[in-house]
Amino acid sequence: MKHLLSIEQLSREEIEGILDRAESFAEVGRRDIKKVPTLRGRTVVSLFYESSTRTSSSFDLAAKRLSADVVSVKAAGSSVEKGESLKDTVATLSAYDPAAIVIRHPYAGAAQMVAGWTAASVINAGDGKHEHPSQALLDVYTLRRKLGSLEGVRIWIVGDVLHSRVARSNLIAFNRMGAEVTVCGPPTLIPRGIEELGCDVAYGLEGIEEAEVVYALRMQKERMSESFVPSLREYAASFQIDSRRLQPRQLLMHPGPVNRGVELSGEAIDSPQSLITEQVAAGLVVRMAILYELLAGAEGAPSGEGESSRPTPIGTPA
Repeated sequence: MKHLLSIEQLSREEIEGILDRAESFAEVGRRDIKKVPTLRGRTVVSLFYESSTRTSSSFDLAAKRLSADVVSVKAAGSSVEKGESLKDTVATLSAYDPAAIVIRHPYAGAAQMVAGWTAASVINAGDGKHEHPSQALLDVYTLRRKLGSLEGVRIWIVGDVLHSRVARSNLIAFNRMGAEVTVCGPPTLIPRGIEELGCDVAYGLEGIEEAEVVYALRMQKERMSESFVPSLREYAASFQIDSRRLQPRQLLMHPGPVNRGVELSGEAIDSPQSLITEQVAAGLVVRMAILYELLAGAEGAPSGEGESSRPTPIGTPA
């Protein structure tokens, strides 16, 4: 695998392989010395055209835990503000001979274009409303650790499905792992034809009590050029997940950042059912696994690495 551009490109076996690798890195994280020398001497570029806390910081830390050199570039404060195109920015960064470029961009398909402009492996860290594959992988990892398997698990994805790249990637990943998925939200925030991805659609929370997992989405006001709901207050009244709607046996997830009091109530976020903190922790080890699979496989590994696809031999502390 050269690039990670979409969760759609991964089979169930490939997803499980990445998750098994992530489990081995979780063990490394419990050591006093948390670094391994796998990517020593290689460079990972982090190129973010949109704001990010969790994805950006976890990819940077993941690369450093693998002993890579990291170059972090944000659009704000870079030559992008002077009018430099994405292609020219990628050409500039490619001159440093990076092993990988992690790209977040507001336009769908941007990561695919970058993959055609550089010899580096490209990881899609979110492209517009299209996909966010590493988020889907860390969410599957989090649920697999909690439930053991997603086979037959009923998952409701609730909220702004229309503008959410997380919803699309997670829907594909959850389905691939055997879950039964329902997307729920106001009709104005449900994409037309989404049933073709293999999910049910609900326009209200009736029936959500049957789900084992409730996955709430953020209202993405920055992607809304018009009014999709009468008001956030009215949206919250109809779709907010709170202590009355969240059953004691249900698990609660959210990709972050959370709009407290909109899609989730404060008590729901802080409840024992919430896996939000576990999702953030999973992001580090899953993104370490992604970098490992792309850069330390048999084709691109330095001498002595990549001779086995088994998840256990990940190196000694750096």
